[in-house]
Amino acid sequence: MDTAAVEPYSVADLRRRVERGNASPGDGGGDYGDHRFNRELRHLIVRDGLRDAAVLIPVVDHTDGASVILTKRTEKLRNHSGQVAFPGGSIDPADASPQDAALRETEEEIGLDRSFVEIIGRLPDYVSGSGFRVAPILGIVRPGFLMTLNVDEVDDAFEVPLAFLMNEANHNHESREWQGHMRHYYVMPYGDHYIWGLTAGIIRVLYERLYA
Repeated sequence: MDTAAVEPYSVADLRRRVERGNASPGDGGGDYGDHRFNRELRHLIVRDGLRDAAVLIPVVDHTDGASVILTKRTEKLRNHSGQVAFPGGSIDPADASPQDAALRETEEEIGLDRSFVEIIGRLPDYVSGSGFRVAPILGIVRPGFLMTLNVDEVDDAFEVPLAFLMNEANHNHESREWQGHMRHYYVMPYGDHYIWGLTAGIIRVLYERLYA
């Protein structure tokens, strides 16, 4: 590929970065999770009984620059209610793989047909303070798809430019009290949307692995 002809933050550029080998989970690339920013809380975060989950990082192949689909979860959900999130959820026994779980959950939550999605990589598992070990699956979404939101799970679905998410200047730090300790985390406000916590943490891993 002629790298000089590849536009920054395009899907072609993303593919090139993945082909370098930085989006493979089994390369000893680090211990990822909410505890990376909170080393003193590791024993509360990395613990027995973590529930396995998978999310799709859906990167849309727009000609004027790639974007990432995110959702806003409904307030009535048990976990991460009201938060901005990648489509995804728990891995069920019937799921053949984390990839299959991510695609199934994406179809169930936002109606994005898996025929529009090409899986190109997987980031290392990310451990959340809420008790999940999450497999982030990186996928390219072909334009022309339709979305139908599951109103029991999702209030909104929207796109954020990949260029915005991969700009470290947009990765801000905040903290709040959690289980009697101050917990630090990334926030990435975008318009009216407040991206933080697990989702911002995974976005940060994507940045560190592919764009830093």
